Amino acid sequence: MAHRRSRTARLSGDDRQLALLATAEKLLGERSFDDISIEDLAAGAGISRPTFYFYFSSKDEVLLALLDTVIAEVRHRVAALPRDFELEPAATWRRSIEAFIEVFSAHRAVSNAAMTARMRNADVHALWATSMQSWADYSTEIILAERARGAAPDGIDAHDLAVALNLMNERVLSASLSGDAPRIDQARSLDVLSSIWLRSIYGTTPD
Repeated sequence: MAHRRSRTARLSGDDRQLALLATAEKLLGERSFDDISIEDLAAGAGISRPTFYFYFSSKDEVLLALLDTVIAEVRHRVAALPRDFELEPAATWRRSIEAFIEVFSAHRAVSNAAMTARMRNADVHALWATSMQSWADYSTEIILAERARGAAPDGIDAHDLAVALNLMNERVLSASLSGDAPRIDQARSLDVLSSIWLRSIYGTTPD
């Protein structure tokens, strides 16, 4: 695999680069990633095929940049939320899960394409794995803090619990967005996931 240049360095905010990303997300809503060509992306952005390579080395790199943008949006949404676990743990956990669901649902086509591509693309797999690890680490930190203050009982190893809960979120959302079966209706997924998280962490549903 050719060495991929830094996403941070490549994503400059250039209008043509942004147009390529917007075109890719639009086309992913209409057809599969494999059915989209570099010519399609270039034409949609109003540039030539040679100019495309000034911004991205391949269409896989476009998908990677789209996924990176979606993950960053989740990260920023969660970071901006108040960490009011001591005052309202149920609502605070729910808001964090809701941010995850809302962002990936808003970018359904990118989410579905990335979930498929990560099985064959090492860069997409690594980006997703790193993000999942960061969400698991964040959850572990909160679970340990809740146990330390006596709000949550000891039990399953905090890290193992956090990993299991985040993997559950991933699979439930993936099935919902892709139309896989069995699946939970997307309108109910937040209620279901939040309830499972709270009962798993606290043994009940806290106020």
